Amino acid sequence: MESLDIKKVNMLYNPEDTPPLGKGLIMSVQHIFAMFGATILVPLILGMPVSVALFCSGVGTLIYQFATKSKVPVYLGSSFAFIAAMQYAIEQMGGDVSAAQTGVILTGLIYVLVALGVKWIGTGWIDRLLPPVVIGPMIIVIGLGLAGTAVSNADFVEGGDWRNMLVATITFLICAFVNTMGKGFIKVVPFLVGIFGGYIVAILVGIVDFTPVMEAPWLQIPEFYLPFETGGVFDSYHFYFGPEALAILPVAIVTISEHIGDHTVLSEIVGRPFLKDPGLHRTLIGDGVATAVSAFLGGPANTTYGENTGVIGMTKIASIKVLRNAAIFAILLSCLGKFTALITTIPNAVLGGMSILLYGVIASNGLKVLIEERINFNRVRNLIIASAMLVLGLGGAVLDLGFVTFSGTALAAITGIVLNLILPDNDED
Repeated sequence: MESLDIKKVNMLYNPEDTPPLGKGLIMSVQHIFAMFGATILVPLILGMPVSVALFCSGVGTLIYQFATKSKVPVYLGSSFAFIAAMQYAIEQMGGDVSAAQTGVILTGLIYVLVALGVKWIGTGWIDRLLPPVVIGPMIIVIGLGLAGTAVSNADFVEGGDWRNMLVATITFLICAFVNTMGKGFIKVVPFLVGIFGGYIVAILVGIVDFTPVMEAPWLQIPEFYLPFETGGVFDSYHFYFGPEALAILPVAIVTISEHIGDHTVLSEIVGRPFLKDPGLHRTLIGDGVATAVSAFLGGPANTTYGENTGVIGMTKIASIKVLRNAAIFAILLSCLGKFTALITTIPNAVLGGMSILLYGVIASNGLKVLIEERINFNRVRNLIIASAMLVLGLGGAVLDLGFVTFSGTALAAITGIVLNLILPDNDED
């Protein structure tokens, strides 16, 4: 399949390249800002410590890089896919996180088992299941599926606050102009410049609350939850293998589908066949082990982050070392209470303005696949596959099978794969 073969992409820094130290560290900080909002939102929703989620995102990214032999420029952050299942498990246990954490650990182990199966049967099936006509719409759904979040954060909704909309617009424009008109190093950190600019405007219009910074300690150890007693140093939970924990396991079907989609997007952006080299089995092991370790420490499940993929797409910087240093920064930041609190004061409007561009870049890469692979939409078969994927993936369709629920990217991907396998391929080009 051409879309998974190595192709020439003009990257400023390829995965194996090393930027100059100073510039590279600034690029790493840009990735921290890109992932921060979503990474801390998940623990806030679940009532979990933000510091642990931040710590585990960094550790998880380092685990992933080790598993993939430092070949794939991915950053791992908190997964939204597990929120409903974890909330249910916590509620059923009367607030005890034992079932939720155990279930997520087991889900991570399922990733490893699937990875071993992939290693055994090879990756030839990827070519058959994921032709360009499936990959293109799948990437579009991944990007545009996040569009609602970006618009909501930017407050471009009925009754939205004009201050939020102004901040989001200015943030977006700064990112856009820096990326199109910037010179030298400034051109490769458009989101960092946009966030700083948007933050200043947010302060001027009065939507920044510095109270969390004043109340936070300078230094803090992440508030881990561990599956054993620590004499009151950390909170604890116990391994629990009851139905509340096992109910989380089917989520793996959805997240593995999303995993393949995310790596397909990244492969197209960077021009490297990551699902073949280092291989899907290695990316799954990295993702799964990172998720299990995060849950073991009391954090949420991990997943590959589209925000950081969008940064790579815009800046053309795919250096593994930049992502590695971002992970190390995240670990250090989890211990710096006031700095972490300062970042949490960045208004959603700033993140929304930035995300409009980031998520749009991801979706546009789906269009790029369809154009570069010369997908012929005069062929009814191609039209049906793409149409069904886009409508179901973006229309809010939900398929509830009782033991697992499919929606969004996962439902679109499964729809495209099934239609590609069952529809006759006898149209004339």
